[in-house]
Amino acid sequence: MSRFTDEMYATARTSGHGLVTGEPDSPLRQTWGEIHAIARQMAGGLADAGIGHGDAVAVLAGMPVDIAPACQAVWMRGASITMLHQPTPRTDLLMWAHDTETVLRMIDAQVVVLGAPFEAAAPLLAERGIAVVTIDRMRGGRDTSPLPTGEADIALQQLTSGSTGSPKAVRITHGNFFVNAYAMFDRVKFQLDDDVMISWLPLFHDMGMIGFLSVPMHLGAEVVCVTPLDFLARPILWAELISKYRGTVTAAPNFAYSLLARRLRNAEEGALDLSSVRYMWNGAEPVDADTMEALAEAGKRFGLNPMALTPVYGMAETTLAVSIPDPGLGQILDVVDADLLEALGKAVPVKNPDHHHGAVRRLPTLGYLVDNLEGRIVDADRHPLPVRSVGVIELRGPAVTSGYVTVEGFRPTLDAEGWLDTGDIGYFTEDGLMVVCGRIKDVIIMGGRNIYPTDIERAALRIKGVRPGNAVAVRLDAGQKRESFAVVVESNDFQNPEEVRRIEHDIVHTVFSEVGVRPRSVTILGPGALPKTSSGKLRRSATSTASPDL
Repeated sequence: MSRFTDEMYATARTSGHGLVTGEPDSPLRQTWGEIHAIARQMAGGLADAGIGHGDAVAVLAGMPVDIAPACQAVWMRGASITMLHQPTPRTDLLMWAHDTETVLRMIDAQVVVLGAPFEAAAPLLAERGIAVVTIDRMRGGRDTSPLPTGEADIALQQLTSGSTGSPKAVRITHGNFFVNAYAMFDRVKFQLDDDVMISWLPLFHDMGMIGFLSVPMHLGAEVVCVTPLDFLARPILWAELISKYRGTVTAAPNFAYSLLARRLRNAEEGALDLSSVRYMWNGAEPVDADTMEALAEAGKRFGLNPMALTPVYGMAETTLAVSIPDPGLGQILDVVDADLLEALGKAVPVKNPDHHHGAVRRLPTLGYLVDNLEGRIVDADRHPLPVRSVGVIELRGPAVTSGYVTVEGFRPTLDAEGWLDTGDIGYFTEDGLMVVCGRIKDVIIMGGRNIYPTDIERAALRIKGVRPGNAVAVRLDAGQKRESFAVVVESNDFQNPEEVRRIEHDIVHTVFSEVGVRPRSVTILGPGALPKTSSGKLRRSATSTASPDL
């Protein structure tokens, strides 16, 4: 057996910890042993469907109670998993079916495992000749022992966050998975007998699927898992689960912490106890220092330790974790000279911001590289740069994928020396802390300055009426001498002309005041109008087509 599956089955035999699902209405706790027993029957259902070693299986299901044993059943058959992008109420189902068919052909899936609440997709898939096995049918399979697996076997083909129109999947092996799982747990000093993980993250995204389902199932952690819809319906549920289960480790993208801070400010005194939290990871999208500070302030009266609020850096290409701070340090900001950062690509520290004559940037540091991972910063010619020089982040190590599965076939990601070009730009401090400035393709060049969209977006998000996490700086006339940008935001007041004018004015004023550049235009859209990836990230490159004014 691979080390990953060998330890997962050992966890099932020996661990008393497990998975809580069904909150808030019908909580159900199952030990990892009980989940393994269900997985053995599900493996029998997959065997009856002809699934064996090396096959690819796609999963379209939304309930963690179904997904956990289904995933383990796939691995018991020596197969790989791809969690499909899920349709939403606004999804064009015919387009979704076409895109899904493209993905299934790309990964050469033998079958789609279908579960609640997506059973209605069965006819659409059947029309395209796609084989389907339902969760219910798998649960009725015969008890089946696992097939042997190896370190080089594919465990997960993780779809990236980009458009499904040109999909690609990160190929993650059993060996990749094993290394990164321990790198994460070792860095946070996870204690199986004391720590409790709390998650509402989507299980089709790597942070939810790997960090809060697969790793706990592998190593035997206690985890409480609800769905993103549960969280979005009542964001305070997240805090309630932490309070009820004495949660110690949780994670989310930045926008969710903004929502949580608002709900905590309105919560009744004594309604929650957040004192158990050790780690609140902020990752998967740019971290806003102000958001973390607002959360710390809002959570203070409920016992939330500000030292638990922790920006991190990760990506599917490294299985998940890239850099994580040590426990108990909280958010560590790197305050640098904004002009030198933009003009020279040098992150020069500002020791006394209150007496600094120029503009400054408060950049969250994202911890140290996890164990068994090397990193370097390189220039456009791929020459390594010294500390505090901004360049492209490259990574190397046994948790890094060897490549992508694409519609054109397998595409390697590593150079001859094993380095992965992340496409992100950033730098290391002299202490080895990672700072990410943005995506290289999104940088806006104006008057010789490198303007980072995240700085513009953070300024826009401070404006009253802009929905949290829903502001995008769109690069215009890329590569031309007079490159510029537009700002597009969502607001619940998008049909109120007076409020729209105020928001537009305030965005222009605040962006110019904080960043020193003026947007060519500002567009206010209604809720849900900005294009997002499957994991909820805003898509800058697609935003211009969403706005009629761009």
